[in-house]
Amino acid sequence: MSGRTRLRRWGAGFRRRETWAAYAFLSPWMLGFVIFMAVPMVASLVLSFTDYDALRSPNAVGWANYQRLFEDPAVRKSLVNTLVYTVLSVPATMAVSLALASLLTRAGHRSAGFLRTVFYLPEITPKVAVGVLFLILFNGQVGLVNAVLGLVGIDGPQWSTDGAWVKPGLVLMHLWSVGSTVVIYLAALRGVPRELYEAAELDGASAWQRFRRVTVPMISGALFFTLIVQTIAALQSFDEAYTAFYGSAASAIYSNDAALFYLIYLFQQAFEFLHLGYASAMAWLLFAVILAITLVQVRLSRRFVYYESGDR
Repeated sequence: MSGRTRLRRWGAGFRRRETWAAYAFLSPWMLGFVIFMAVPMVASLVLSFTDYDALRSPNAVGWANYQRLFEDPAVRKSLVNTLVYTVLSVPATMAVSLALASLLTRAGHRSAGFLRTVFYLPEITPKVAVGVLFLILFNGQVGLVNAVLGLVGIDGPQWSTDGAWVKPGLVLMHLWSVGSTVVIYLAALRGVPRELYEAAELDGASAWQRFRRVTVPMISGALFFTLIVQTIAALQSFDEAYTAFYGSAASAIYSNDAALFYLIYLFQQAFEFLHLGYASAMAWLLFAVILAITLVQVRLSRRFVYYESGDR
């Protein structure tokens, strides 16, 4: 056997060992995905064609659950509430995060580290606590938000009881926890070459033109990533609204149809009314909505996401 043949076999064996090592490191994630994601998803799909209440065996009902989805006014109401909240929340989150990240780029090295920590701390605040905080801060009579508005002569609305102001109030409360998005934008902004700003300034570009023509294209990848992530998160909003309006202590006082998000109604059907088959069908409808919106966003991204290689 020639030396070249032995070397080729040794290389093939090494690559096989590397492949098996990679599979070994990936196996915990793969096993967790199968047990906690793939199997439950398949089970949910099967249950969506049944009448199941966890107390009796599932009874096949065909497409009845999906037909009921289009006849249930609460499904339409909750889906519209969720979409409106998403339309309000995602742009607000991205705009505030980008503004804060831009300010951080101008801060000194020591203060920037401190401010990053300050901005990120609310991200780890329990969502239940944020829901309770919403009722305290946005109380129409004695809340801190209306008290501050009163100082400048503005009569604040009834954030927790007026249906027109419930979702804007929840959006404002959501801005409490934009820390992770701020960190992403800060990293993207610091990756923009300074030479581009200098060249644009020499060409007479104003601050707004530099932001529009240099900053936005160069961080468009980060903007697109957060757009996808924030949209999916907003469409699955649950914790804060449920705690504030549908928790055991608040439901009798603050329950409001304007805060009935889709995931809250799904939770009610599954764990309060034990309509698990119907809740499974609702889950697959939400999956279809998220998938459709994400595909549209990916398709449109070809027009505004810039890559340094020149590809879109």
